[in-house]
Amino acid sequence: MPSNNPTLIGTVGGTFLSIVPNLESEDIVKTIILAAVGAIVSFTISLLLKSLNKKHKK
Repeated sequence: MPSNNPTLIGTVGGTFLSIVPNLESEDIVKTIILAAVGAIVSFTISLLLKSLNKKHKK
């Protein structure tokens, strides 16, 4: 079933424009901080698992 691009774009645009006025700067800062912490934790866990995998193979 093919999607209607103008309808999809209108829906996404309307959703975005209805969310933007409700965002506060504190929410944006909190989101940025949580994303950074999540990326750091994910990277650290990946390195740890890679290290453990190398030790386990020996």
